[in-house]
Amino acid sequence: MKRVAHLSHAIGAAGDEAGGLVAFALVSTTHNVDAIVIGAGLAGLVATAELTDAGRRVLLLEQEPEVSLGGQAFWSFGGLFLVDSPEQRRMGIHDSRELAWQDWQGTAGFDRPEDGWPRRWAEAYVDFAAGEKRAWLHSQGVRFVPNVGWAERGGYLATGHGNSVPRFHVTWGTGPGVIEPFVRRVREAQRRGLVELRFRHRVDALTVTDGTVTGVAGHVLQASSIARGHASSREEVDEFELEAQAVIVTSGGIGANHELVRKNWPKRLGEAPKNMICGVPDHVDGRMLAISEAAGANIINPDRMWHYTEGIKNWDPIWSRHGIRILPGPSPLWLDATGLRLPVPLFPGFDTLGTLEHIMKTGHDYTWFVLTQKMIEKEFALSGSEQNPDLTSKSVVEVLKSRVGKGAPGPVEAFKQKGADFVVERDLLSLVRGMNALTDEPLLDFADVEREIVARDREIENPYTKDLQVTAIRGARRYIPDRITRVAAPHRILNEKAGPLIAVRLNILTRKTLGGLHTDLSSRVLRADGEPLPGLYAAGEVAGFGGGGVHGYRSLEGTFLGGCLFSGRIAGRAVAAALGGS
Repeated sequence: MKRVAHLSHAIGAAGDEAGGLVAFALVSTTHNVDAIVIGAGLAGLVATAELTDAGRRVLLLEQEPEVSLGGQAFWSFGGLFLVDSPEQRRMGIHDSRELAWQDWQGTAGFDRPEDGWPRRWAEAYVDFAAGEKRAWLHSQGVRFVPNVGWAERGGYLATGHGNSVPRFHVTWGTGPGVIEPFVRRVREAQRRGLVELRFRHRVDALTVTDGTVTGVAGHVLQASSIARGHASSREEVDEFELEAQAVIVTSGGIGANHELVRKNWPKRLGEAPKNMICGVPDHVDGRMLAISEAAGANIINPDRMWHYTEGIKNWDPIWSRHGIRILPGPSPLWLDATGLRLPVPLFPGFDTLGTLEHIMKTGHDYTWFVLTQKMIEKEFALSGSEQNPDLTSKSVVEVLKSRVGKGAPGPVEAFKQKGADFVVERDLLSLVRGMNALTDEPLLDFADVEREIVARDREIENPYTKDLQVTAIRGARRYIPDRITRVAAPHRILNEKAGPLIAVRLNILTRKTLGGLHTDLSSRVLRADGEPLPGLYAAGEVAGFGGGGVHGYRSLEGTFLGGCLFSGRIAGRAVAAALGGS
């Protein structure tokens, strides 16, 4: 018996603009393909490339225009988690698979019955990151910036959250450099007649026949000539129904659907923020989660999510509520909305979700960085390909000018001058007045802010200190790449020679979904009873980057793109094997 799973309440919950029952008059279409891949982001491209390498014919569907090929990954900084890489060894970093797995377990905190498959995915991914991942990417032309970054430093015990060593490898070419080999492979397969790409095809339902997913149904959306990242029309101009032996869902997460983010917001992180900005384009709406669930798929860990606390409003926005994340060095003083310093070890770059939890318990949804011109020049980087034109364009000359030369990088300086969240003043009293002027209620008392800064400045005067942030700064500078390009020499914030003073209002920035469709290690989507739903596979963010939550509660960073690469590869190879190979 054949049915089309498109429950109206499920689609509405996932962000369907109509919000009601969609009356399909589906026109059946036969199509000679082996697999349908839903979503042309990184995971979808990888899965498609792997399928076509096995000689399989693939129909790749994408609701956005062709200009958006590559999805969210295009906009990323291109950071990848690698273990015991040549880049690490050249920097004197001693890493190992065992240390990385220790860090992953301490970060993930797997503690639920349904974490069985996510944990197995996690261990397989660490093996991949410590094994063939770099060689596989290198063979396709991917190269890395030589200085390895140290994200999510943790600051707890050896078995707790965080990276024990630097593992954040920035791709030469940033996000576009990550997707390029897979776009190339898919385009080559397209020329060989193995791939058909259908853009503006929005899947609204999965077709289920006698308990097996046998195809998809949906609407063709109006053609659009918008630039990449801009919101596209949702006007429907046609309908479609397509069949294949397997369907792979690679549709991404929920980051742009703030209604769904709030619905799934975990109590452990306090109340959901009233105000959030968005780190992903509007089309990252989470629709396929509920559509897959309506067909019989199981969703686990929907309350696990990854949002940043250092978001600033883009002064030149591309998508709705467009925000950019500051990638901070460890030196800025971090104050809550009332002017109190954040507690140990919630320093810039140490524990994203620990900081988010603390912020939400203050009763406010924003915080402040207070720093100097000397700090911003060396320690501020902005996440995203468009905010790093030197790395994205692969220009060695521009990288040297931007990262080693005098002054802040151009995009950072532009935000300092034009960004709505920045205050720049020569004296502290004027700075605090400017900070209060940016908020609905003037919560900062000058005497309180001055006391925090003066106390911190006194700790800088000696090579030893009880202030653990100062200790962390000095520890970071022992890593030579950080000392040269990332961490300013310790100095007093109120030192006039280091000025002017800068304050940055930091917003909650939505980004990643850590839970999702429950999958086994062959990327088969599981039902609520734990058995595979025949015909349906999933990869990338919609599957929690593998298993329905490979990260557990927290991420070590560099693992989102990597999770798309790994799970997309597994899904493509698994489907090809299930269909009998080439």
